[in-house]
This record gives sequence, structure tokens and C-alpha cells, in this order.
Amino acid sequence: MTMTANLADSLRQMLAVLDTERQALAALDVDALLLSTHDKDALCAALETHGAVGLDPECRTLVAAARQKNEVNRKVRNLLAANVAARLDALTASAGTYAAPQAQRI
Repeated sequence: MTMTANLADSLRQMLAVLDTERQALAALDVDALLLSTHDKDALCAALETHGAVGLDPECRTLVAAARQKNEVNRKVRNLLAANVAARLDALTASAGTYAAPQAQRI
């Protein structure tokens, strides 16, 4: 297998993992999220061995698709975190559940 074919294969695997991550986020499946994170980490290590120089059009397209899916997943994670924070704030009747405690003057 050529270096470009190997890279394209790794990028396709990354796209599949990002799809799995999106599904896990939608289902709030912690186990699937942990597996996705592990798989993404392993694929990132494999992708590190490839340089950005000389990407063919197919690989550029796959990189763009992976970047877009990763961005969508990031936004979903942020929305979920914001929703949790809002619900916790509502339960405690105070804003800033995750805010750092303020230093007290003595």
C-alpha cells in the first residue's frame, strides 16, 4: 500500500470514528464516547507520521470532511456542557456553577 493510500485509509477511519462519536453524543453513551476518544487518539498518532506536503486531492477532501465533522462534534459537546451548566444553575438557584471561587480579603 502506498503512503497516500495509507493516509487516505486512516482519514476514512477517522471519518467513521467521528460519525461514531456524533452518535454517542446524541445518545449520551459514555462508553461509546470513551471508545471514540481512544480511537481518535490512536488515529491522530498514525496521522502524525504523514506530512502535510504533497496531499493529493482525495486526501485534501478527506481532511476537509474530517475537520468539518470534528467541528460539528465540538459544537454538540459545547451545547451539551452548556445545557448541563444551565440545569445545575437552575437547581442551585445561582449562576456560575463552574465559576472559579473568588478570593476572600482578610
